[in-house]
Amino acid sequence: MEFDLGARLRSLREQHGLSQRELAKRAGVTNGTISMIEQNRTSPAVGSLKKVLDGFPIGLSDFFASDFSSQRQIFFVQEELTDISKGDISYRQVGRDLTGKALQVLHEVYAPGADTGRSMLSHQGEEAGVLVAGKLEVTVGTEKRILKRGDAYYFESHRPHRFRCIGDEAAVVVTACTPPSF
Repeated sequence: MEFDLGARLRSLREQHGLSQRELAKRAGVTNGTISMIEQNRTSPAVGSLKKVLDGFPIGLSDFFASDFSSQRQIFFVQEELTDISKGDISYRQVGRDLTGKALQVLHEVYAPGADTGRSMLSHQGEEAGVLVAGKLEVTVGTEKRILKRGDAYYFESHRPHRFRCIGDEAAVVVTACTPPSF
């Protein structure tokens, strides 16, 4: 089966909800260029294709390796959450492939006493969470608070932060992070 670059680009563009004109604007090319590529009426040079893909953004290797022809999954039963951890803290991610996605949503479970570590975490983006069960000590910079069921947090992730389960019950948190950090 022959590789259809045009169909792949069109599928990726549609999955991101972009018109040809919007993608062209983001990528700094004409919408005619996008149209010609999608119709396979021109075969772009690697540099030109990279410029178009920067409009999503997605790298060349991900563009060629990922399957964009199938519809991305919208609903997930709990068995379909992707386990991305081991140990005293369970991180189960909504969705498998976050390529080109701006948001990561996790279902986190901290065993009693579990801690993200003495070294504070820090990365680009923002994160937020709502405690579903248990008690969780959240430290952001010099601020520290013990949250209980129903409490929430929201902060810029470049600020040093740490999480620790307090008490005998597991702490369960639903979190969102931009951009995906795992």
